[in-house]
Amino acid sequence: MKTNIIYFLILTTLTFAKTETHPTKLPPSPIEGATWKLTFADEFDGTVIDPNNWNIRHEDRTCRVNNFWHRDCAKLDGNGHLRMITRKSLDKPDWHDTPCIETKHKFTPLFGYFEIRAQMHTQPGFWTAFWAMPYPPSRMGSIEHLGMDGTEIDIYEKNTLDNTVHHALHWDGYGKHHKSKSKQPKIPNIMKGFHTFSLLWTPDEYVFYIDGKETWRTNAGGVAQVPIYLKISSEIGTWAGNIKTANLPDEMIADYVRAYQLVTKEGTPAFTPKPYK
Repeated sequence: MKTNIIYFLILTTLTFAKTETHPTKLPPSPIEGATWKLTFADEFDGTVIDPNNWNIRHEDRTCRVNNFWHRDCAKLDGNGHLRMITRKSLDKPDWHDTPCIETKHKFTPLFGYFEIRAQMHTQPGFWTAFWAMPYPPSRMGSIEHLGMDGTEIDIYEKNTLDNTVHHALHWDGYGKHHKSKSKQPKIPNIMKGFHTFSLLWTPDEYVFYIDGKETWRTNAGGVAQVPIYLKISSEIGTWAGNIKTANLPDEMIADYVRAYQLVTKEGTPAFTPKPYK
């Protein structure tokens, strides 16, 4: 019992210290009297990705050319960081392995504030992303209510090696009815060091932030009124340049992921979904 208590205190102290070193800059509450409550936090301490928080994908990324989401490409380094590695395949010529972890079936929030602190990759030919998909995933194919019944939310995508960051929304599936809206803010020195990428999602709008500063405010598609799950991934594609010119392996490094829900004084969710029009 004494050993367990000491171990708990050590873990609590490490998490608190890291949170204090890099506190989340929460937006003001949009509802009077409501406050932000931490509902998800992974500080990536230890050496094993927490299975209570994340699924690690291991499969052919069929919508990309010669790209495999490989379980070995997502790992913790023991120093408080998640390392998302892109590499040449060890098994298939001309293929590349990239990582993907997600909270599907584990953390599926409806509205809130979501943030990752991360350092960008340095090579061309692939992009990294912190994004969200509707839960369950089948909602993405619905075209009846635009984005209200399911939207892919790309909190950040980094497909270039300059100062441009990509925010995007996708709804009505990925076929002939697909629709999207995006914004590409330019952030000085985004390729140097760690930066925070955040989303405030309310029933009325999406607000995107980089390093605590608003970069895009929109209700494009009709704001999603259904739960989501979070994803961190890398993918191969010409959208990011020629992977054959990359010096691999390369990686994106994440310091933490945190999520908050707005709650009333009684502790209940402050946001209420809107009915479909």
